[in-house]
Amino acid sequence: MPTLQPVHPAARRSFWLEEAFSVELDADRVEPLAGSQRADVCVVGGGYTGLWTALRLKELDPALDVLLLEADLCGSGASGRNGGFVQGWWPKLDSLTATLGEDEGLRTCQAAADSVVEIGAFCVANGIDAHYRQAGWLWTATTPLHAGKWDAAIAAAERRGLDVYTRLTPAEVAARTGSETHVAGVWENVTATVQPALLARGLRRVAIERGVRIAERTPMLSLERGRPPVVRTLDGAVVAEKVVIATNAWMAEFPELRRALIVISSDMVATAPLPDRLEQLGWTGGEAITDARLMVQYYRTTRDGRIAIGRGSGSLSLASRVTAAFNHSAARTREVVSGFHRLYPMLRDVPITHEWGGPIDRTENGQMLFGDLGGNDRILYGVGYSGNGVGPSHLAAKILASRALGLQDEWAGTGLWNRSYKTFPPEPFRFVGGSLVRAAVDAKERSEERGVSPNAALRTVAKLAPSGMQKGAKATRSGGT
Repeated sequence: MPTLQPVHPAARRSFWLEEAFSVELDADRVEPLAGSQRADVCVVGGGYTGLWTALRLKELDPALDVLLLEADLCGSGASGRNGGFVQGWWPKLDSLTATLGEDEGLRTCQAAADSVVEIGAFCVANGIDAHYRQAGWLWTATTPLHAGKWDAAIAAAERRGLDVYTRLTPAEVAARTGSETHVAGVWENVTATVQPALLARGLRRVAIERGVRIAERTPMLSLERGRPPVVRTLDGAVVAEKVVIATNAWMAEFPELRRALIVISSDMVATAPLPDRLEQLGWTGGEAITDARLMVQYYRTTRDGRIAIGRGSGSLSLASRVTAAFNHSAARTREVVSGFHRLYPMLRDVPITHEWGGPIDRTENGQMLFGDLGGNDRILYGVGYSGNGVGPSHLAAKILASRALGLQDEWAGTGLWNRSYKTFPPEPFRFVGGSLVRAAVDAKERSEERGVSPNAALRTVAKLAPSGMQKGAKATRSGGT
């Protein structure tokens, strides 16, 4: 019964969490779990996956006793630190049909797109003001060398008669983003944006109203994999018929998943409000925006007229440890700000008021993993959002809840359950090799942004991402089964 790594609550809260807690003054007044408890289902993790799963369980069986444990406060992990992009899986259509087959892959992508709409409807029905706005996604290039990175995704949709993407002229992209740095792009019509922490805290409120028991500031210290399993915490324990682990990047420490995941950082900043200048730039559409870099930059405006911008793939974890360094890094923040100033040079004078970071759990091919941990069908998990979890967590909850209840439905039968996957190499090769490839990708993309084609050596090393980080990989089964 190994002890799990500690969770390091962020001393520096994200802009989203700071705003959410400013209207929820009693958020800190929580009672950690004490003593021995029993539950039908124990959900570990109080982010989107855990909260949506708890809600889905109560929807399917209102009499079910569901106890949710959260190491910090609900929504304080990735769910309260991300960019607030509620996206589906249409860019992964070819990948998912290759994994699941044509019919199920298409159905799964459609279900993920439906989740974007269903999240908005849930907010309306339950009085959650999460600033939900479905204005689509601008997938852009900021150098001619990146134009067309979306062609394969568009072709995959068009072959199946799907109306998902609209190609834009350079003038249209520049106008909608508010900056002529954007030279090409497409618009996808599914994506919405939310204030992510307000969504998470709203889900928590509704879960409590529907009878879910929630214990915050209660990290899982160890997991006894018996039948039934036992979750042990600092001052208590939970014996449950089923345990659902929904801790995202922190799941990389389990031996069965250690080589299935890499943990990388993603960092964000938010500016002071500047609504008048956004109006002058014409940046008023509310779209989610990304560039076409592998080390992606993602950005959007907020209801009060700020710009929130982030950058992925900042640092790689050594030995799957999610240390306090993932919460914030001055060096990584400088990279985010530098990228912001390149995208919007006319806004260099705008103050940065908030900066924060967090970990991302990435699989080799960017697809999620679901399964029984170590072959124990009493312990279930879903992991590997790979930077896109706000929308797909809603679909993941349907899968996890159906499996936890032993249902025989379309969600329980998904081919994503215990699917085969490629593994990353063991440490220290993963960290050293991954860091070298990351540096090559960064140098390559910086060169391309200057309009200079990178040299052959740099291109060769950069092509190893992400496959270079799993050289010699072998196929295995999810959860080590």
